[in-house]
Amino acid sequence: MQGSGSRADRIADHIKDHVSQLLSFEVKDPAVGLLTVTHVKLTGDMGLAHVYYTLVGDEVERAKTARALDRATAFVRRRLAEDMNMRRAPDVRFHYDENVERQERVATLLQEIATERAEREKREQAETTPDDNTQ
Repeated sequence: MQGSGSRADRIADHIKDHVSQLLSFEVKDPAVGLLTVTHVKLTGDMGLAHVYYTLVGDEVERAKTARALDRATAFVRRRLAEDMNMRRAPDVRFHYDENVERQERVATLLQEIATERAEREKREQAETTPDDNTQ
C-alpha cells in the first residue's frame, strides 16, 4: 500500500512484491516449490530483510525448498540491489512462516469445539424434552 506506514514498511512491501516476482519468474531452481511470500520484516537499520513464506507440500518439500532458497539468496539480493533505488540492498534471509499453520490449527480446534457444543446441546435438549410415550 503506497503512502501509508513508515518508510521501512513501504520498503518491506516493495521487497515482498519483488521477491515474489523473482521467485516466481526468475529463479529457475525446480526445488523451489509452489510458495507464497507472506511478509517481510526489515531490521531497524534496513540491513537485513527477513522474508517469510508458506508453501504447498509436506516436510520433505519444505526442506528442499529451504535449501533451494538458501542457494538463491545471493541472486535475490543482487537483483534487489539492481532494481531498488537504495544505497545498500539488505541481506536476505528466508524463513518458513508457521503462522498460517497455527491459524489453521486454531480454526480446526474452534470448529471441533463448536461441533462438540452443538452435539452436547442436542443431547441435553433430547434428555429434557418429555417423552410422549412414557405415560
